[in-house]
Amino acid sequence: MRDQYRVVVIGGGIVGASVAYHLALRGITDVLLVERDRLTSGSSWHAAGGFHAINPDRRVAELQRYTIERYPAVEAESGQAVGLRMTGGVELAGTADRWRWLRGELSRIRAAGHEGAELLTPAEAAALVPILEPEGLQGALYDPEEGNLDPVGAVTAYAVAARARGVEIAEGNRVTALARRAAGGWTVATEQGDVLCEHVVNAAGLWARRVGRMAGVDHPVAPLAHHYLVTDAIPAVAALPGPMAAVIDLDGHAYLQREGDGVLLGVYETHPAHWSVEGAPWDFGMQLLPTNLDRIAPELELARRRFPALADTGVRRWVCGPLTATPDGNPLVGPVGGLPGYWAACGVFAGFSQSAGVGLVLANWLADGDPGLDAFGLDVARFGAFASEDGYLRATTGQFYARRFVIPYPGEELPAGRPLKTTPAHERLVEEGARHSVNWGLEVVRFVPADPGFAERPGLSRPITCPASAETHAVRTSVGAFEIAQNARYEVSGPGAASWLDALLASRLPATGRIRLAPMLSPSGHLMGDLSVTRLEPDRFWLTASYHLQAWHMRWFAARLPASGVRLRNVTDDLMGFGISGPASRSVLASLAADDPSADVTPGGLAFLGIRPIRIGGTEAVVGRISLTGELGYEIVVPRERHLALYEALFEAGRPYSLRLVGDRALDALRLEKGYGLWATEYRHHVTPAMCGLDRYVAYDKGEFVGREAALRDREAGPARRLVMLRVRAADADARAGDPIRLDGRPVGEVTSGGWGHFVQTSLALGYVDREVAAARPPLTVEVLGDPRQAWVMGAPPYDPTGARLRDR
Repeated sequence: MRDQYRVVVIGGGIVGASVAYHLALRGITDVLLVERDRLTSGSSWHAAGGFHAINPDRRVAELQRYTIERYPAVEAESGQAVGLRMTGGVELAGTADRWRWLRGELSRIRAAGHEGAELLTPAEAAALVPILEPEGLQGALYDPEEGNLDPVGAVTAYAVAARARGVEIAEGNRVTALARRAAGGWTVATEQGDVLCEHVVNAAGLWARRVGRMAGVDHPVAPLAHHYLVTDAIPAVAALPGPMAAVIDLDGHAYLQREGDGVLLGVYETHPAHWSVEGAPWDFGMQLLPTNLDRIAPELELARRRFPALADTGVRRWVCGPLTATPDGNPLVGPVGGLPGYWAACGVFAGFSQSAGVGLVLANWLADGDPGLDAFGLDVARFGAFASEDGYLRATTGQFYARRFVIPYPGEELPAGRPLKTTPAHERLVEEGARHSVNWGLEVVRFVPADPGFAERPGLSRPITCPASAETHAVRTSVGAFEIAQNARYEVSGPGAASWLDALLASRLPATGRIRLAPMLSPSGHLMGDLSVTRLEPDRFWLTASYHLQAWHMRWFAARLPASGVRLRNVTDDLMGFGISGPASRSVLASLAADDPSADVTPGGLAFLGIRPIRIGGTEAVVGRISLTGELGYEIVVPRERHLALYEALFEAGRPYSLRLVGDRALDALRLEKGYGLWATEYRHHVTPAMCGLDRYVAYDKGEFVGREAALRDREAGPARRLVMLRVRAADADARAGDPIRLDGRPVGEVTSGGWGHFVQTSLALGYVDREVAAARPPLTVEVLGDPRQAWVMGAPPYDPTGARLRDR
């Protein structure tokens, strides 16, 4: 071990070994991998070694597929066998809902390239797995891209291949401290001496939280105890001439794979147990945890019913070992804001399905400054500091574990860790009957049912009764109000503010007192945000963006902030307020501002995309004329401490106009009726302005800005796919993100969001299709839960296609 390297990777499990290998693949070979004990001595050595390519996040699924495809190459390069067995796998459906969900899953994975996937009858599934009891099953989904391997062999193969490419590996050498150097880079203190480096990668697995705290960051990762058993020989398994398909019994919360002449059965119990949430003890290594058969007894009983041979077979060994999870179950990868040169590669629950994907993303990011794909589903910045609070972390990671095989129903609200953050008006809204959703820890109104006894039942079908319908009609015909606390807001000020923003944003800057929609791009020309920029004063601006992107955007801003002349503040929690929208909204605002003689809210005084201060109830509010509903609308921003007072004054002023509280469900339906895109659905990091239509806000001719050259090339060449609006002849369910769009049976695109247009009374969807399809607009089909439904590309939104109501002059 030398005393200086470009990169130090901490952790010698499957993730750390993959990261080191992928860095070497990118030509970064001045790398030290340091392991406190010996390779695999965390979670890797006792892992079951199963893998699959299916994930609810399409981008994560692609990385899992890459991981599986990488194993043969690493085996060949290293000469170390990984024990790869491509057995295929079946997911069992024991209920009608589960069967319908699997039909939808099949259409999605086939569109993603899993052409060998197919649906099976219960008898066909039992033919692949002779110990399976088919009675009570609806059917199964078979995917050939599943299997298992030798965990120790896989880690060793990555390590051997990385070492052959120039990586150094130091085992038996614990990291004891991390310190930032004044000149840049890090000092990594180890038991064998200090090492200087430019970058340090936390791939410490069970110890990731401890290592993160050395650097000053508390990662939201928590170990949970996971059980599996390995049986004695089972005659029906031993008699198989070849491999046996792996099984996921979704309704039984269990997985099963062949192990010699017996099987390995693992369970995800519905009442999981955490272990050493602060991080594993330093002296914990190749050890197991005590088994707790009482805790997993309900799942074991379900397994014995589904696989009756287990009842008569002995258990050769029990394994209970810790696995780390994050609140949503996906890894934490990427640079940590405020800590230049510190990288996360931890919280990888499904290591043998995701390790190569994690290594690829991190190596690209470190080498190029960009992950090379939309990696937000893995990005360490998708969580805020709140996610590491002990109660929240325990609740959400436990919820993820217990729901590992549970159907994720559209719009279903999950209770873990809630309420965590609320607005000052929250209790009053609850008194008014508001039901809440959650956005990055913040409670957000979902809908307000007229019937206090209304109970929403999660399901795959569109609900027969939906409170959002009445809220939608209120906005279209009169006026509705909604909180805007779920908008992130950043204040940029100082003598250099305008020039910095002009180079950062792809749009022109607005004049003082005006708002402008402002795409923000990466150097590769892909979206980094669909912001609005408000010019309050010549040298003072607001940037408004998606609430859940605060850590992501602050990392991006801070990395580009000049040393002087510009002040950046995240004022999201300091400034809140309400939006009002609908034909009567101007009248409500005029009544609200009656005490301010200078408040001219007529079109001449407050034009579309205009902004001005108005005194409301003794408080100077900032009012902007902007709307996401397609109606005349305003946003009223006040200091946090005046948020509740604004609510009281607003609803008093709105009483004559039957002002109605509106939730996110209605707002989503309203924006769909206008064909407006949103971040995380239509707008994502892999999308360019020309793809999604935001190019109309890009000032290509204004001079240099981040991503300009790439955006020009994309505009000139034309994107391969374009965003379109679809009318769908849906049955009892609407299209949702990821549903395939087909032309004459071949995939030509996919849905990004969909839902029922309550006012226009039709099922709508937004999605990306091949540009030729977008231009020709032929009849299409959208596969909704696997059911092909007719769909048509719309040339204009079904509601107010000219935008006259929005601009209401």
